[in-house]
Amino acid sequence: MALKPSETLQQQINNLLEKNRTVGLTAQEERSWQQYEYVEHLVRVAKAKALLKLKEA
Repeated sequence: MALKPSETLQQQINNLLEKNRTVGLTAQEERSWQQYEYVEHLVRVAKAKALLKLKEA
């Protein structure tokens, strides 16, 4: 349940967040950001399902 991004990936995400706040993202960076958001969503869904299975056991 403690699945977290690597330090490198977390730094890339932080860089995109900062750039988005300051100057905005390029089209490629926006696509990367959307991919990160999608993967995060999948991980959250998987964690929620795993938690339900653990509670059933």
